Amino acid sequence: MSAETTDLTGRARMASRLRRLREARGLTIQAVADRGGIAISTVSKIERNLMAPTYDRFTRLARGLGVDVAELFAEESSRFETGGVAVARRGEFGYHETENYSYEMLFPQVRGKAMVPMMGTLKPLEQMRFDRMVSHGGEEFLLVLEGRVIVQLADRDDVLLDQGDSLYFDSGRGHLYASALDAPARILVVCTQPDAARDQP
Repeated sequence: MSAETTDLTGRARMASRLRRLREARGLTIQAVADRGGIAISTVSKIERNLMAPTYDRFTRLARGLGVDVAELFAEESSRFETGGVAVARRGEFGYHETENYSYEMLFPQVRGKAMVPMMGTLKPLEQMRFDRMVSHGGEEFLLVLEGRVIVQLADRDDVLLDQGDSLYFDSGRGHLYASALDAPARILVVCTQPDAARDQP
């Protein structure tokens, strides 16, 4: 299966899941938009598979729906309990691709996590198109697995990270990642979830 096919299939699955979750809760698109603090046009486009949401947008969608982020990536999930242990084998992830990033969401079947771990592939900066910086609640850890990464931060100088370098920051600060080389870069990112997001049933 090609990356493009995987992308479209992943986007279509998320669009369908979003619609089912919304309808099962008796919510209108307007209600999801209002509750999540996201534009109604954005919710509509995502639900019609016309837009692939970025991380900050799908966390807002989850809040608007009153579900855990994991439920946007997995049909079935179980809550992480005190004393729990979860194992993810290589290749077990929820795949999601946007215009600029490819996400591999780890442990999508586990909801109520304090952290959202994911791996990602970044395009070179010159190939990426941004209309805004990403920002969301919580804190964020970034580790460069392969390549070189440039991180743009609102009101701060750009940060260059080489393989093995890492960065920890407040996710509420606007930020963008990109490969600083001509080839894609691979990263591991872990975001904390605000308590309200973790408390979803």
